[in-house]
Amino acid sequence: MSQSPRIQIHYFTDVLCIWAYLAQIRLDELIKNYSSDIEVTYNFMPVFGHIQNRIGDGWKDKGGFEAFSKHMHKVCKDFPHVELHKDIWTINTPKTSATSHLFIKAVQCLVNNGTISNECREECGQKTLLEDFIWEVRLAFFRDLRDISQMKVLFEIAKSMDLPTDKIQEVLDDGSALAEFSRDIELRDEYNIEGSPTYVLNKGRQKLYGNVGYRIIEANLLEILKQPAMEASWC
Repeated sequence: MSQSPRIQIHYFTDVLCIWAYLAQIRLDELIKNYSSDIEVTYNFMPVFGHIQNRIGDGWKDKGGFEAFSKHMHKVCKDFPHVELHKDIWTINTPKTSATSHLFIKAVQCLVNNGTISNECREECGQKTLLEDFIWEVRLAFFRDLRDISQMKVLFEIAKSMDLPTDKIQEVLDDGSALAEFSRDIELRDEYNIEGSPTYVLNKGRQKLYGNVGYRIIEANLLEILKQPAMEASWC
């Protein structure tokens, strides 16, 4: 009997989204429990594409970046499993998340074309190399307060992980990474994604957006797994 194909999950986030940072533990748990049943594709959307507009102007009447920082700390009080720098969003503030997304897509290109192996890394809790890199980029901002809108910072992270920075530069230069990032934006629009993080399951029939609990995510997945072929999901 042939094995059923794994369920495709598109996971849309912005690396500067606090909710995606907090929710990483749920995604890790889902992958740990259902690694043989699912295939997660990492897609990125520029929720924080223009940070001055989103926070500097958008939060101007509420207190600007300092107020946004206090809001982040308030949010994280209920999530003790993550670290948040005390000066988050007040110093070393990135200008955009798009630089990080483009760089991540460059790494993803090298994984997809076989230049680098995407094997699971035991020292990183069984994250694949790509998953580990995405997580290190998030940590660089939220925990370490590094400006991840700067290419030099992203190259430093890549070097610390022994990634081939010359090959990364090649796919940045030849447009491959930008093409993949552009495709993410197209998929965002095709699936009508509202924000970060969002799980897209069942070919777009099921979307889970925001601070969704693990049991809800799991229930949606299990409903798909138990459905007979060609039967519509009841979720």
